[in-house]
Amino acid sequence: FFEETEESEMKIWGFVLTLFLLAYAFAPSRLLGLPPPPPPYSPQLISPTAGQVVYTGQKVRVEWRTSIPNPINWPSYCEIELWLSLDGGTTYSMRITPSMDPNTRFFYWIVPNTPTNSALLDVRFGCEPFYPETYNQQTASPFVIANASGQ
Repeated sequence: FFEETEESEMKIWGFVLTLFLLAYAFAPSRLLGLPPPPPPYSPQLISPTAGQVVYTGQKVRVEWRTSIPNPINWPSYCEIELWLSLDGGTTYSMRITPSMDPNTRFFYWIVPNTPTNSALLDVRFGCEPFYPETYNQQTASPFVIANASGQ
């Protein structure tokens, strides 16, 4: 009789623990002490424009608009970065900005000496460690990086 009661008690505790873990797994982030998720961020490149030729060493204003029309008070752990692809978006191997405030809408960039006919930019947004970085490849705006000497 004693063994049967102890076994039943173990099953009950296992059931309670399972319910607790399930409730924790599906609890809203605010109940777990996490900040609320950021609003959706989807930037669209304004410049450079599709097909534009920029030259190595040139200072270019890289500009974009976002799905968020007005500046908001982002938490301090949210940021954006711009990355450059030289192979049409297969890889983004060159970060061209520091971490910036998500309200930023432009950046002055000195074009590197990396000639290509298929340059693309990626505007990355994230609020790590709580919310992962999202990639926003600007595939509608491929541009060319040419040598300043025209070669």
